[in-house]
Amino acid sequence: MRTLRPADLAREHGISTQAVRNYERDGFLPPAERTPSGYRLYTEVHAAALRAYLALVPAYGHSASGRIMTALHADQLDDALMTIDRGHGQLLHDRETLNAVRTAITHLTAESVPDRPVDPAPRTIGELAHRLGVTPATVRNWERAGILAPARDPATGYRVFQPTDTRDAELAHLLRRGGYPLNHISTVVQQIRTAGGADALARALADWQRKLTAQGIAMLNAAAHLGHYLSLLDGPAPQRSPR
Repeated sequence: MRTLRPADLAREHGISTQAVRNYERDGFLPPAERTPSGYRLYTEVHAAALRAYLALVPAYGHSASGRIMTALHADQLDDALMTIDRGHGQLLHDRETLNAVRTAITHLTAESVPDRPVDPAPRTIGELAHRLGVTPATVRNWERAGILAPARDPATGYRVFQPTDTRDAELAHLLRRGGYPLNHISTVVQQIRTAGGADALARALADWQRKLTAQGIAMLNAAAHLGHYLSLLDGPAPQRSPR
């Protein structure tokens, strides 16, 4: 099998040779053989691994992509697939939340009835945090930023989150994942509460929709590269020397 230098792999992606070596060190690429003088000898398998890893990053993020590749190289395919499944599940959740927020905005601005039933039961801070997959401390931060304004139980003093608070929290969670700062989110939520102009919200939701679409396309691209790499791993590997 044709051998490649670190510079050959780096040049294809516009990265440094040190980055290639770091990826190998971190387990994102399989170990390379060495010449008697210590130089690394990469192959098309390593090139495919690098393509797969770099394609995974925009789809699942750096951390998850690293876990996927290291799991593959530890012969833990199911663990790698579970990480991929979680990424798809999060993307689906984001899409559903986006649709729910749009329904809520339609209800507030046009005084129409939402398409989906709203759970009328109030929630505690722990229940709300669990629903969103965040910590109670995060919810309290949103309250301090003016994003949430829950009532208090007169008997216990505990926070009580009504359905409208849950809507505001889901919106905050969505926009935070989109990279928006808390002060921007607070302004958007205040606009929703007062049923005022929702231009800022519409722009934010449209921007997040574009990001979700780009992530979905990135997942398709990553799947193609990862599938090709797996086919090389499953095939005969004459380039590996006996230990």
